[in-house]
Amino acid sequence: MHFYRPLRPVAAMSFDLDDTLYDNAGVIRRTTDESHTFLQNYHPALKQFSVEQYQLLRDSLREQEPEIYHDVSEWRRRAVALAMRNAGLTEQEAEAGSRAVMAHFAHWRSQIEVPDETHSTLSALAEKLPLVAITNGNAEPHLFGLDKYFKFILRAGPHGRAKPYEDMYRLAAEKLNLPLSAILHVGDDLTTDVAGSVRCGMQACWINLREGNLMHINDTRLLPTLEISRLASLTALI
Repeated sequence: MHFYRPLRPVAAMSFDLDDTLYDNAGVIRRTTDESHTFLQNYHPALKQFSVEQYQLLRDSLREQEPEIYHDVSEWRRRAVALAMRNAGLTEQEAEAGSRAVMAHFAHWRSQIEVPDETHSTLSALAEKLPLVAITNGNAEPHLFGLDKYFKFILRAGPHGRAKPYEDMYRLAAEKLNLPLSAILHVGDDLTTDVAGSVRCGMQACWINLREGNLMHINDTRLLPTLEISRLASLTALI
């Protein structure tokens, strides 16, 4: 544990989900493969629809609607619906089809193996402090057993713009009825988690999972309050 700023009293903790509380890379790869295969098999006209074509549709949607990236699930659904309409499906068929694809996506997206250390750490912390989750992603914690530790979960899109924008950080403080400075946000990303939370007045804990050197990483914009390499280290703060 390494401190870069004085730690003020912590009355609550907020957590990023993906790559902070579990390894997300393998899940994303499998989910991408499974959901795209489902899309190709949904209708004969989509059989040859490639991942590259899908990505082009996603890019075109963002060019037309720059703010769509704040809600990654809706962005994905809209791209799928557009692919279906381009393949000749009706508006109603594309709407129903895109929701079927997203249901399939949600299943695989939440096939996450949560480390025992994460469960034990969150359980110990939750006995002492209110915990909340703040995510830019679309994993559904109730499907892999993490929701029970959190008072609430805030998700980019439905609950505001994606981190590092301040929307969800400020909403968390409002819902907890606490000043921002009393909340310690824990995350692996130096931009969305550390810079985002520090800029809006929170304290920040960077979880350094890849033995990075904070002084030699291009993404370092603002120093966190502290740095840890294992989630379990947080129990020393309570």
